[in-house]
Amino acid sequence: MLLEVKKIIVPPGQTVILHDISWDEFEAILVDLGESRGSRIAYDQGKLEIMTPLPEHEVNKIYVSNFVEILLEELDLEFCPLGSTTFKNQSMLKGIEPDSCFYIQNEAAIRGKNRLDLTIDPPPDLVLEIDLTNRSHPEIYQSLGVPELWRSEKN
Repeated sequence: MLLEVKKIIVPPGQTVILHDISWDEFEAILVDLGESRGSRIAYDQGKLEIMTPLPEHEVNKIYVSNFVEILLEELDLEFCPLGSTTFKNQSMLKGIEPDSCFYIQNEAAIRGKNRLDLTIDPPPDLVLEIDLTNRSHPEIYQSLGVPELWRSEKN
């Protein structure tokens, strides 16, 4: 049976978890979901999570991202904001889309690249996660070598 991912509806603030998803299935699901979507994914050794953020999440993401950008500009640091780019490493069977991310120290290493490969390119220097639904997956970021994760949690 073939899974038609576009038929899965994930209401805002909700999560769908799929188990026993192979790497090839994960890649096919990413293609099916497309680039312009509101959902975020996390993949960890066969477990795929698809989450759709709440409007409150998106507002907080923009505020925190803007704060980081202003801070970096005031410090006169070169940086590259890559938003919720999909980061994945097939050899580790891990993939994730942060709420927002920045290349700062490694900005020059990825400058001008349209595609990143974490087997040769460095991970982002800073990842932002807005945790309204407890989905930040620090263990995936750690495995991928992300040096800094900032989390904003709902109180």
